[in-house]
Amino acid sequence: MTSSVCQGSASGVTLALFMATSGHSGVDRVVANLLTGMVRLGYRPELLRIRDHGPYLPETPELSEVSQVSLPAEHVNTALPALVRYLRSKRPDCLLTDKYKVNRIALTARWLSGTTTRLALRIGTTVSVDLASRGRLDRVFERWCFRHLYPATDAVIMPSRQAADDLERLAGWPDGRVTAVPSPIVDTERFRAIPRPDHPWFRDGSVPVIVGAGELCGRKDFETLLRAFARLRQNRPARLVILGRGGRLERLRRVAGELGVAEEVDFPGFVSRPEMYMAHASAFALTSRWEGAPVVLIEALACGTPVVSTDCPSGPREILGNGRHGPLVPMGDDAALANALRTLIDAPPDPDQLRAAARPYELEASALAYLRAMGAVSGDDA
Repeated sequence: MTSSVCQGSASGVTLALFMATSGHSGVDRVVANLLTGMVRLGYRPELLRIRDHGPYLPETPELSEVSQVSLPAEHVNTALPALVRYLRSKRPDCLLTDKYKVNRIALTARWLSGTTTRLALRIGTTVSVDLASRGRLDRVFERWCFRHLYPATDAVIMPSRQAADDLERLAGWPDGRVTAVPSPIVDTERFRAIPRPDHPWFRDGSVPVIVGAGELCGRKDFETLLRAFARLRQNRPARLVILGRGGRLERLRRVAGELGVAEEVDFPGFVSRPEMYMAHASAFALTSRWEGAPVVLIEALACGTPVVSTDCPSGPREILGNGRHGPLVPMGDDAALANALRTLIDAPPDPDQLRAAARPYELEASALAYLRAMGAVSGDDA
């Protein structure tokens, strides 16, 4: 493990981020926001990507300052030689990576390259719950990596204290080995005046619209949201919009039909600005079975929109201040979720208080916390 902090002014510190994503996930927005925050603080990071993989950066003035390096590899599993060459030639002061496979490649590449680049590994989910959903060999292998590979890194970063504590217990690490850093979600410029989406249900405010967002997969448990919505519809008009794409789309359409609410539910797919829907919704609902720190929940708070979430591991309880900023309901409990939605629609909380709860996740504040965790600046530097 290297021990020195990356020294120098913002212009003198070289930063690299190595990510491989689907191109349409919450991680993509986190990466774009983190890079934007770093640029605003005076840094000029490089983004390393795998060919034909995300993250894809939107065209903004800040992100035009980010150099994008396409590693000559078709998959994360074949990216090791290219990353070794990059580290030897560029020798960045700090490298930040994300997710299990990329983290392992980075650890191996630094060792093979013989460089002293500080390495910070990010994991964005609750590891124990995630591994419980995998096969036995995967579980054994990842646990072995945490105990035998990860100790060589300089920093491990997770988006919530709950998730950090979970990994420390699983890996047998001492308290404080993992740093919890709020994700960069809220761009104050972008969230200042949010236009309405081009969707007929948001033009007329007479019928409440509930919004959910995320990958259409089992972990997000949109089936519970559909059942709760059907309960809500028994005694009041309402509509539901679920943003995102994924393999469970047809199943969710079928469930909506079986519940008799298909005409009141819409699946627009992936949208580049989900906050346009959130800001003009009557309520936002998160029904996940596990998370790390759900981006969409923070975005909804930043819009001043009433929110409800399952009390899943981990992140929602932390983000919602143990229920002060929005109700927490048991996972899979559609009755409790329906009651919480009814209360939020009938008596919405003060939107300014909700926005205030999202301030720790503003871009510049989060980027500075990342830089400190990575060792790019000392704790006293602003």
